[in-house]
Amino acid sequence: MKNTLLITGMVTLFMVSCKTEKKEKQKEAEPQAKIDVTDKENTLTKKEKAEDWILLFDGKNADGWRGYNQETLPEGWVVEDGTLKSLGRGGDIGGDIVYAKEPFENFEFSLEWKIAEGGNSGVFYHVLEGEQYDAPYYNAPEYQLIDQIGFPQKLEDWQSIGADYGMYTPDYKGAVKPAGEWNSSRIVFTPEKVTYWLNGKKTVEFVPWSEDWKKRKEEGKWKDFPDYGKAKSGLIGLQDHGSFIWFKNIKIRKL
Repeated sequence: MKNTLLITGMVTLFMVSCKTEKKEKQKEAEPQAKIDVTDKENTLTKKEKAEDWILLFDGKNADGWRGYNQETLPEGWVVEDGTLKSLGRGGDIGGDIVYAKEPFENFEFSLEWKIAEGGNSGVFYHVLEGEQYDAPYYNAPEYQLIDQIGFPQKLEDWQSIGADYGMYTPDYKGAVKPAGEWNSSRIVFTPEKVTYWLNGKKTVEFVPWSEDWKKRKEEGKWKDFPDYGKAKSGLIGLQDHGSFIWFKNIKIRKL
């Protein structure tokens, strides 16, 4: 009886082993699903290329970028380890920079960034240049980038991370990371609606040039800046606000 049970068990084990081996071989033979991702920084996937995304930084050089109202990249910006980095030197030998190859009107823009403790920066769009403007904020809207947790002064709501700076306060709850960690930010701009995103969460939504928008401009921070937000098209800009900040995977597509 014992021998019969032993033999039966061995046969059963052998059959299970064969079935498992057969399934594993079938699995190995099956073609793997193609996923449209790339493990390379500062590149475009096949899907992004098909959707006409434009890479604004290749991780190797700062081609296309220069100082605001300048002809070259300021000394306070460097390409380091696949990132476009601000050394936080401000206006002396640093300063804000723009991607000057072409202006953009309606677009979807994305980038990744990390900031030093207590740091402050931003992304500008529809930037206009000219001697009458000392900086992009004289005329360009700004997506606020800041160390929300470790900034040394109290922040107003309109100064917070993911805000349309000085205009629309953000809902950033659950999306904030400590200084030194990588974040993803996205801006989608059309005349019908603008949305800002932080680490996958929508922080702001508004209608540009609406009555609400005009009221906020006329009564708020930008009331003494007559050209603020008027442009329908302009350059993309990155702010040097005296902080170390790193950018990568900077890309845009026209809508």
